[in-house]
Amino acid sequence: MDNIVSLCKRRGFIFPGSDIYGGFAGTWDFGPLGVMLKKNLMDAWWSYWVDKRDDIFGIDAAILMNPTTWEASGHTATFADPLVECKNCHGRFRADKLVEGGNESITTEEFKSKNPKCPTCGKSDWSDIRKFNMMFKTHVGPVEDASSVAYLRPETAQGIFVNYKNVIDTLYPSLPFGLAQQGKAFRNEISPRDFILRDRECSQMEIEYFVKPETWETEFEKLLKEINEFLIKVIGLDPQKLRLEEVAEKDRAHYSKRTIDFMFQYPNGEEELMGLAYRTDFDLKNIERVSGKSMDYRDKITNEVFTPHVIEPSIGVERLFLAVLTNFWDEEKGILHLPESLAPYKFCVSPLLKNKPDLVEKAREVYNLLKEKYTFVTWDDSGNIGKRYKKQDEIGTPKCVVIDFDTLKDGTVTVRNRDTSEQVRVNISEL
Repeated sequence: MDNIVSLCKRRGFIFPGSDIYGGFAGTWDFGPLGVMLKKNLMDAWWSYWVDKRDDIFGIDAAILMNPTTWEASGHTATFADPLVECKNCHGRFRADKLVEGGNESITTEEFKSKNPKCPTCGKSDWSDIRKFNMMFKTHVGPVEDASSVAYLRPETAQGIFVNYKNVIDTLYPSLPFGLAQQGKAFRNEISPRDFILRDRECSQMEIEYFVKPETWETEFEKLLKEINEFLIKVIGLDPQKLRLEEVAEKDRAHYSKRTIDFMFQYPNGEEELMGLAYRTDFDLKNIERVSGKSMDYRDKITNEVFTPHVIEPSIGVERLFLAVLTNFWDEEKGILHLPESLAPYKFCVSPLLKNKPDLVEKAREVYNLLKEKYTFVTWDDSGNIGKRYKKQDEIGTPKCVVIDFDTLKDGTVTVRNRDTSEQVRVNISEL
């Protein structure tokens, strides 16, 4: 993990948040290359799940929502982690992460019976466990009192659910159909850790797929296959690093009747990459109960009226980002073997020597040609050609194009392949 963190900072993928002021725990800033890779991942997800199909539609809901949203969804009461405090150094930690096999429902008795040591001071003198709600609280308007309390959303899903009625009243799609959203979510983690795996501000990509109650198992299996296809064939993750885990009832979220987690082998061990959850009609029924407005759907063919059930594929962008770096980074060779569809830059164009005006002028001509066609093209004339190759290998650029003195004679350039180091001469017109 240290090597990947170093790569991210060295090459401008990810920086610690507010680093110049000493940092701010649980926050990370995406640099120029990180923004490009992140966008490519989000575009790949949107293309696969929304653009290329006719049963899933996009939505973009507000981050700030009426606080009743979180009461109806159960987050106000249940969105909490087990917090424990070391009585010696007063460090605060998630109790379930300090013991082997711990889960979010761990009791004080279970925790203390395992006698875990404090990660900070090494002592084993603990407070009782208490529940800590992870929603960030804020105030809306000029007066800070109970009536102005609001929350930063802890998930994007509720923005979809509160707009379900708007969509069926305007678009009136046939079942099954889905609503997809990409956006920020905020969780006040007790102890953010493991780089961008567990942070306080993240981006989510979620789909709420609305189905007839009696068909949920069939639709669940379809989505399961499609997720596998997306992760392995579209993104290119190694199936040997992926494992499906059926989540036990005691470990499932309060709204779920079945959940499968896609586990990935990260540098620090196996962690959840994404989940597929069957949320039943929990959310729509709660909205109906609290708002007093019907969430029923009328079938266009049978005229049957019912409340749809929901299946949710949900993935964190940062977790996918780190999985991609883990999957494609070759530490020994110093090469990031990104698929061309994900690489921040498709080409790097260089003059062999930057102090030769004729070479620079020709290289700029080639750069402009490629830039017009491929957009994601970079220019590099710093250092010798070997150092340029090393830099481009580390950031995942598939091809380096070098303009040399032969280019001025015959119009050919050297194209170097990132993965094989093979170099071929190609005519500029054939690039």
